[in-house]
Amino acid sequence: MPCLDDGDNSRRGLPSVLELRQVPLWSLGPLRSVRKVKVISFLLGLTLTFLIMASYILTWDKKGLMQTLSPFHLRTIANPSSTLPHNLSSTKDYANIKLLVKCITSKLEFSPRKLPLLKDVVNTDSHLFSVIPRQFLPNIKSPCWYEELSGKTKVDPYSKNLYAVRSKSFRTVCDYLRKHFQEHLYHSDDNKQYRLRCLPYFYIIGQPKCGTTDLFHRLLLHPEVKFTTMKEPHWWTRKRFGIIHLKDGLLERFPVEDYLDLFELAAYHIQEGILGNNSGDHSQRHIITGEASASTMWDNQAWSYLYNYRADGEPPFLAQDFIHAVQPNAKIIVMLRDPVERLYSDYLYFNMANKSVEDFDLRVSESLQLFEACLAEKSVRSCVYNTSLSNAMTVRLNLGLYSVFLLDWLTVFHRDQILVLQLEDYAANLRLTIRKVFDFLNVGPLSEQTEAALTKRPMSNTRRAADRSLGPMLPSTRDLLREFHQPFNHKLATILDNKVFHWTET
Repeated sequence: MPCLDDGDNSRRGLPSVLELRQVPLWSLGPLRSVRKVKVISFLLGLTLTFLIMASYILTWDKKGLMQTLSPFHLRTIANPSSTLPHNLSSTKDYANIKLLVKCITSKLEFSPRKLPLLKDVVNTDSHLFSVIPRQFLPNIKSPCWYEELSGKTKVDPYSKNLYAVRSKSFRTVCDYLRKHFQEHLYHSDDNKQYRLRCLPYFYIIGQPKCGTTDLFHRLLLHPEVKFTTMKEPHWWTRKRFGIIHLKDGLLERFPVEDYLDLFELAAYHIQEGILGNNSGDHSQRHIITGEASASTMWDNQAWSYLYNYRADGEPPFLAQDFIHAVQPNAKIIVMLRDPVERLYSDYLYFNMANKSVEDFDLRVSESLQLFEACLAEKSVRSCVYNTSLSNAMTVRLNLGLYSVFLLDWLTVFHRDQILVLQLEDYAANLRLTIRKVFDFLNVGPLSEQTEAALTKRPMSNTRRAADRSLGPMLPSTRDLLREFHQPFNHKLATILDNKVFHWTET
């Protein structure tokens, strides 16, 4: 049932997306006057325009994701100023959008996720599971194994690595790895050669604009922690599927071998610990590997390009299904932030031009109405993962619905494998929070000198001076977003048994 009935005159100020869904053309009755004929002609034309725009959005959606673009790359298609009133701060329009938010929050249901069978997960990517063994080496902390070399690998193991093709810095790393490759091989008694391969011991999985970059750089200072040689490989969510080109379709699918190459430097250190260095020190066995891609928690949009969604509109698989299948003991770190502030920071960081608090207000209002229209037909989870909706929204509203994503991670990983941090606590109590991370990762304490350097390091990715000059968002925008996020935050606080995740004091 729609939240606004046909007799509610207050909805006349709502944008056309809601008007079209809630005023069926056949309900207008006989039209006897010229004025009524004009009205229904206008509505018919508006309906046709909406359908044409929707078809363009869906067409672009099928072709254009996976090209590492700004999240606002569809602005020319879904321009808030073309579909919304220009004076959204007026009392009348604000009341209508408030009513729309209440409509959204009245429809929220958190049903358990339907897990795919393990055999279906494996069959989806048989190559991945043929490369990674079911068991890892004992007596070292990181998930590592020995891979027998083939003839081609012996010649140049990094010649076709797509990360090296696209990253000049990793290309330089590959030159170093290539030069020292032979000296790090393991030679067996039967004259076979093996290289050590490793996966991440832990993942920093999200969310964007929540401090993951800063945590990454601070953890780099710990001698037992070795990350990938680039911060965000985005392999589990994007690169393993490939990059979609507008004309040529899906190209350049990054194989798992390319991803494993990102841990090669870490594997060199661990290999030294296994064999023992000149002093007989085996401490490097305790080295742990990690990676930090802020898309891992939420980005599962590739499935809409490769497979049909299920009847309930939800993706058939999620990234965590595959991570858990290959390494069920992985440790997961989640960085979260007041979702209202996260959205504004996301807007300021990724939107390069024409930024203003009024523009942000328009984008928020449009995204709220699109989300409500989706909820009229689908479940919360389906709308959160919906690729077409995500591409149509001009602010990434869905990324702040943390409880939906976290619940789905908890369907495959145990609660004690997931550490959830709050950016506000991280900024206020950096030393205490970092120690909590070290305890979670089971790494040794730092020397006083190293810990001092770690805590004194300036914060990463702080807001640009030009963005700070815009000031905070409009109070009316903040109120709308607070009301929208409140039930999601309440669910999150319940899951974590921690009231601070209500963000009522932010």
